Amino acid sequence: MLVSMLRLTPPPSTQADKRPNVCRCQQLLRHRGVEWGLHFPAANGEYQSPINLNSREAQYDPSLLDIGLSPNYVVCRDCEVINDGHTVRILLKSKSVVTGGPLPSDHEYELHEVRFHWGKENQRGSEHTVNFKAFPMELHLIHWNSTLFNSLEDALGRKNGILIIALFVQVGKEHLGLKAITEVLQDLQYKGKSKIIPCFNPNTLLPDPLLRDYWVYEGSLTTPPCSENVTWILYRYPLTISQMQIEEFRRLRSHVKGAELPEGNDGMLGDNFRPTQPLSDRTVRAAFQ
Repeated sequence: MLVSMLRLTPPPSTQADKRPNVCRCQQLLRHRGVEWGLHFPAANGEYQSPINLNSREAQYDPSLLDIGLSPNYVVCRDCEVINDGHTVRILLKSKSVVTGGPLPSDHEYELHEVRFHWGKENQRGSEHTVNFKAFPMELHLIHWNSTLFNSLEDALGRKNGILIIALFVQVGKEHLGLKAITEVLQDLQYKGKSKIIPCFNPNTLLPDPLLRDYWVYEGSLTTPPCSENVTWILYRYPLTISQMQIEEFRRLRSHVKGAELPEGNDGMLGDNFRPTQPLSDRTVRAAFQ
């Protein structure tokens, strides 16, 4: 199952990552004796994610706007919010889909869940960087191709199988759409805790009604099994959440209540980003100039 396979502890990067504190993350990983590439061969691939987005090198592709990216997201009733010890996940039960943009013609990608990556400080937290600048948080809307496949698990690693729409998050004013999530995080303090919320609208996570300004590239999952053949769409303009809202994420713990922690581990959930990976021979396209 994908749920049990995904692990969000930062793995060693194959290139220098210019964000602060990445070395500490790598040291923690080595201390645990975990090397993703040994257990998940796809993590050794050439087309891994995340990457640094160099805005000057991205190639403007006006064809991305020939058919606009078209999300048909519906309000989710009785969504489950989970602290799995690695991230916060929102499991969506209503069928929401997206089409158009860089996606194959007439293919629908169904929204499976939303995941968050954040730093313990505002200087870091996002998985992708823009011109080597990190944001305090990045959220992922994870989709699978429901035209070609029967489930997200079936789509993993398959051509045109997975789509992840990523949004950078900066600190500023309160985000009303995420208020339904941040208000219940105090009930999810420990690993394994979950909460049913009556209503969540994924449309509130989209930054611009026209959905025009984005980058797109081919990469991988940023967590094991690190499967490739993932289409990434990253929006240029970040969402904004308040300092109080991001602190709710930082109060979460990565362990079950009462667990004995290893030496040097404070048990706080955060810095759950993978360092950036080499771009290799890939091209990043931009839907804007």
